[in-house]
Amino acid sequence: MAKKILVIEDDKDIRDTIVYILEEQGYEVLSSGDSKILGKVTEHNPGLILMDNWLTEWKSDANGQQLSKELKTNPKTQHIPIIIISAVSNVKEIAEEGLANSYLKKPFDMDELIALVKQHVI
Repeated sequence: MAKKILVIEDDKDIRDTIVYILEEQGYEVLSSGDSKILGKVTEHNPGLILMDNWLTEWKSDANGQQLSKELKTNPKTQHIPIIIISAVSNVKEIAEEGLANSYLKKPFDMDELIALVKQHVI
């Protein structure tokens, strides 16, 4: 059975590229352009979440960093590894403050994405 990855990215081109790369690597990928899918994260039971920090759809003024922190402090979801994706220069600090397991700076290299996913997926 393929390991499941949840990709939350509001930029359709970037989302489609990530999905394509991960599916080519044999992963089952669920993707969304907004954070609403996180309401059913326990049903999907992903082995990894890749989440953009700046989503154009805001959940109560939340961003990827805040959503990551919510997931990481929830006993039902804290075990799921999270990688924050962003083009901002301080993405490392954003990921750390959001309790994410790691980060990926845009633009990213395909090999870097694959290596990071392999390192963190459960």
